[in-house]
Amino acid sequence: MSADRGSGAMLRAAGVTAGYGGDPVIRDVTVGAEAGQVVSLVGANGSGKSTLLKSIVGVVHVSAGTVALGDRDLTNRPPEDVARAGVGYVPQVDDVFVPLTVRENLEMGGYLLRPNQVRARIEQVVAVFPRLGSMLTRQAGKLSGGERKMLAMGRVLMLEPAVFLLDEPTANLAPAVARDLLQEHVRSLARNGAAVLIVEQRARAVLAISDRTYVLAGGEIRIEGTPAELTASPAFVESFLGGTVTR
Repeated sequence: MSADRGSGAMLRAAGVTAGYGGDPVIRDVTVGAEAGQVVSLVGANGSGKSTLLKSIVGVVHVSAGTVALGDRDLTNRPPEDVARAGVGYVPQVDDVFVPLTVRENLEMGGYLLRPNQVRARIEQVVAVFPRLGSMLTRQAGKLSGGERKMLAMGRVLMLEPAVFLLDEPTANLAPAVARDLLQEHVRSLARNGAAVLIVEQRARAVLAISDRTYVLAGGEIRIEGTPAELTASPAFVESFLGGTVTR
């Protein structure tokens, strides 16, 4: 990752309040992720997790607080400026161009690159996600759910972002496929130096790959900590892991 794209920098959303008009969906939310970390956001449906990601990438207006990558202020910048700064976003839906081939999707992901850079960058993406190499001529609409999510992450990786924002990448995937996606592919993004901020409903599975976790409820951060700290909390275990803490 090149230094001018925020390499090694910390993503920080500080005191963010945002919404879609009317009452805010999230209020005074502070989260952060550093290079090489996987940071997860968990919480019930409607708690504001996706809204937080959208506010970071400029899709939802921030009415209070700041979003920064290192010393660069990204608050309410247009999404294309946020992408140029080094923040990649994989939404929950509409994350690939279904009629296009895998190669064409990757080329679309490199839209800010010079034409002579695209081929080399595709080779680098395939080195991170080797399975994509055998699918380059396959239409994206014919991929399995797990393969499509891999392509979505690969498409964003074309611009070498310093930060990945992933919105429920395991939605509608079988448990085994979801586990592999998180453990192999999401974790590999952090191993390659990116900061990863991931929204995920599968709390137990995402805790297994997380360095830190934030719990949102009612649009606010209710608890945060390392996976070890949270799994020692009876309230967290009962609410999100479906069990009880053993002493």
